Amino acid sequence: MHRQGQAYSLESREVYDHDFSYLHEGVAIPHGIYDLKNNTAYINIGTSKDTSEFACDSIKRWWYRRGRYDYSTASSILIVADGGGSNSSRHYLFKQDLQKLSDEIGVELRVAHYPPYTSKWNPIEHRVFPHVTRVLEGFVLESYDMVKELIETAQTKTGLKIKASIIDKVYKTGRKVAKCFKDTMKIVFDDKLGKWNYVAKPAVVK
Repeated sequence: MHRQGQAYSLESREVYDHDFSYLHEGVAIPHGIYDLKNNTAYINIGTSKDTSEFACDSIKRWWYRRGRYDYSTASSILIVADGGGSNSSRHYLFKQDLQKLSDEIGVELRVAHYPPYTSKWNPIEHRVFPHVTRVLEGFVLESYDMVKELIETAQTKTGLKIKASIIDKVYKTGRKVAKCFKDTMKIVFDDKLGKWNYVAKPAVVK
């Protein structure tokens, strides 16, 4: 896989002018979590599919590796997310996986989705991903470890730090929401703009 841009090298590298899937050994799907307070980003690189389960696994990995230590007394986490994709505001599958995660970690998960066409205001879009794109420019991405190492070199004058990890797990597509989920879920929608703002409450608070 090649990235547009330029990079210094002692020898030239020839690549195709397009990425052809049949030539790939795999895919690298980034899912980012940006901690505004600490100005630190955590990028999880998926090797399978961009699903709601992958999005929630990314949050879970951040929580177990950093969140529960940085915010040991937290009883609620605010997740600001785009409205589409794997964490779509319209899909109950994401809410089901989010509820499962809340039950597992015993912490309330409050989600605030950006409405359609406003995702550019999401801090991660202009404080993190442009710098990730910059460090990948001009490189032929030959391995997951290479992608991880390059991403972790991204930094800014304001002190941004990025940690990356690889989630090597096969995620199934075409999953369906459990028939009983809507009747038993502990998702509480806000009175105002509830389709974009809601809370997953844990079955047992830890």
